[in-house]
Amino acid sequence: MKVIPLKTHRILPNDSLFTIIDTYVPPMQEREFLVVTSKIISLCEGKVVAKDLGISKEQLVKESADAYLNMGKEPSRYGIELTIKNNILIPSAGIDESNGNGMYILYPENIQESAKKIWEHIRCRDKIKALGVIITDSHTTPMRRGVIGIGLGWCGFKPLYSYIGKPDCFDVPLRVTMINILDALAVAAVFCMGEGNEQTPFARVSNAPKIEFQDEPPTIEEVNALSIPMEEDLYAPLLKNGDWVFRD
Repeated sequence: MKVIPLKTHRILPNDSLFTIIDTYVPPMQEREFLVVTSKIISLCEGKVVAKDLGISKEQLVKESADAYLNMGKEPSRYGIELTIKNNILIPSAGIDESNGNGMYILYPENIQESAKKIWEHIRCRDKIKALGVIITDSHTTPMRRGVIGIGLGWCGFKPLYSYIGKPDCFDVPLRVTMINILDALAVAAVFCMGEGNEQTPFARVSNAPKIEFQDEPPTIEEVNALSIPMEEDLYAPLLKNGDWVFRD
């Protein structure tokens, strides 16, 4: 597998996303992926809040999250709230300050719709059929230092590869194992795109194995199938014991 980060100019609020794509993303080939960091989509959508408006990050997080962990009077560690957003356990509802130039950057309005529009644009522009688009963010792993990538949205491929029913090395059929292709590719791409001043918000991925490309955007059922309800999750004993405040 090959991952190539793509450098751009410094993206500012209300820049044109598709002008940026057409300027910096070279013609894509069949069976390639375009990976896009969610931050530049947010910037192009104007999904930012200036810090000097006096709105606290804590307030923005609680307004943006689908659920947040009630810590009572105990201050949040590192100034970060634990939240659930778009069925993902993620710090601070994905709201970020890095590379924000005095602004809080929120998540895009509709991540799946953004992935679909980028997928349609590139397929039409480059006259190709088999294309994957992934929108990413940085993410943390409990009890491990450092950030990795996670896929927030996708289009053009199946995000899971199932080993269920396939034999292991001793010909014993596997019962539950699946590979999360979406997040695996996101990790590799985010690592190459970087977290600082690289100005590489895109990555081009080729020769990825185990991919089944699709000719239609994912359905709502396919999007929901990637998520696990809290009560069914392996970490349910930890998650369910939290004092979660769910927004209506």
